[in-house]
Amino acid sequence: MPYTTLISATDLAAHLHDTNWVVCDCRHDLADTEAGRRAWAESHIPGARFVHLDEDLSAPKTGTNGRHPLPDPAAFTRRLGSLGIDGSKQVVAYDASGGYYAARLWWMLRWLGHDAVAVMDGGWGAWIAAGNPVTSVAPAVSPVRFAPHPRAENAREIASIAVSIGKDGGLLLDARAPNRYRGENETLDPVGGHIPGAANRFFQNNLESGGRFKPAEQLKKEFEGVLGTHKAIEVTHYCGSGVTACHNLLAMEIAGLAGSRLYPGSWSEWCADASRPVATGA
Repeated sequence: MPYTTLISATDLAAHLHDTNWVVCDCRHDLADTEAGRRAWAESHIPGARFVHLDEDLSAPKTGTNGRHPLPDPAAFTRRLGSLGIDGSKQVVAYDASGGYYAARLWWMLRWLGHDAVAVMDGGWGAWIAAGNPVTSVAPAVSPVRFAPHPRAENAREIASIAVSIGKDGGLLLDARAPNRYRGENETLDPVGGHIPGAANRFFQNNLESGGRFKPAEQLKKEFEGVLGTHKAIEVTHYCGSGVTACHNLLAMEIAGLAGSRLYPGSWSEWCADASRPVATGA
């Protein structure tokens, strides 16, 4: 059976030399966008390919499409092939930030129809703590052809969000910190606040103090407390730029609450147009 949500460092270590497995290093720092690449060059899991949030998991910014817009599916498909990923591969993504950059790759692979992808629970820290091997040697990668099976329904466009506010019975779930959700201390986007009607579930609440995900039953209880009467399929996630929202999507899948969607443009796209409504406070 493939791993489709989380994998432990121990289980990954047991498959480290499996040619049908591909490991992707997604380490990143929003304040220093080359930090992840430097960290990978210095030391990484043997065989791990480096995947850059801005270059590989995002499209160029236009000023109106958000800070991390989704790349063109065809371009991302080619990139996956260059990483040695095809439909036969089990993909494992990791970072050093509790999984929220790795979760972006997890969601994007599922967006293109590839379910055999998991995030390493605890990330780089868990790998090192377990005494597993590391290397600075870049892997030799043989390009393959990735055949996508796009699931356009996994994402929602801004027009769909705009016309549905207060009308479709669904729930928008904002993954940002509560102060940013309320419109306080906004430093990343020019406008503070949230999309009217959205609820708040801070993505970092998905983790235990050691940086691993909370148990599935605990996540289920916590999310159901936010969702109320809404079903998972009625939930659309967003954050500042469509990255940490994927962490909430992953956490809901771990909890057995499958079927929610992502608004990739998120707040940074929404607030780029002053005519769109903004809510503040709790």
